[in-house]
Amino acid sequence: MRVLLVDDEPLALDRLMALFRQLPDVEVVGTASDGQRASEAIAALRPDLVMLDIQMPEKCGLAVAADLSHGERPEIVFVTAFEQFAPDAFEVEATDYLLKPVRFDRLRQAVERAKRRRMLHEAVAAKPAPRDDAAAYDQAIWVQVRSGQQRVPVDAIDWIEAARDYVMLHTATRSYIHRTTMSALQRQLDPAQLMRVHRSAFVRLGLVTALQRVGNGSVTLTLRDGATVPVGPHYLQSITDRLGLAKA
Repeated sequence: MRVLLVDDEPLALDRLMALFRQLPDVEVVGTASDGQRASEAIAALRPDLVMLDIQMPEKCGLAVAADLSHGERPEIVFVTAFEQFAPDAFEVEATDYLLKPVRFDRLRQAVERAKRRRMLHEAVAAKPAPRDDAAAYDQAIWVQVRSGQQRVPVDAIDWIEAARDYVMLHTATRSYIHRTTMSALQRQLDPAQLMRVHRSAFVRLGLVTALQRVGNGSVTLTLRDGATVPVGPHYLQSITDRLGLAKA
């Protein structure tokens, strides 16, 4: 696995480099000391994994990750001294979130997780493209519950939100936690049933009762049960088209 290390603190880079020397089957292919150089290094070196600080000059680590295209995106592990950025980190589909000073056992766990995700993405990419009809999509999701596994029909799900390494499946009667990624769900779910409206949310558009513009120019959807769901700017036009509205 080819790794890029990004941090504006030289001592932090040195510590990461020393820790990576103890890990098998990894190669540190480069370093960067700010967000702009990180973006350039990712494009030039095409690493499999980026160990990315969050608070940096020029461009923060969250912005670096958000700007990456989904097609050839490396795995991202954020490394920071601050806990409060964790929700934002997992919105950009981070593999893991490590707090400084980085412990070797947590680093090893994060790298193994990145390897597994990389292998899964490669396996999915190698599969033939699904047919463009409803039969190509999953009709139910099996979730872990206290007594074992439970089948949740897709047509019973009102909306879905990301929750770090998990997602929350919200139905009319209860919510279920399920370990998967939003990208994986986008491949599994029929967009005619559940449409992605944000990096961290899918919604059944038939349950939408209002579309509202709130502070800072952001937009939310209100569902029949009163839940409010944010709309990502890249999804707004397709949502308004599907709802038959003029662009909000």
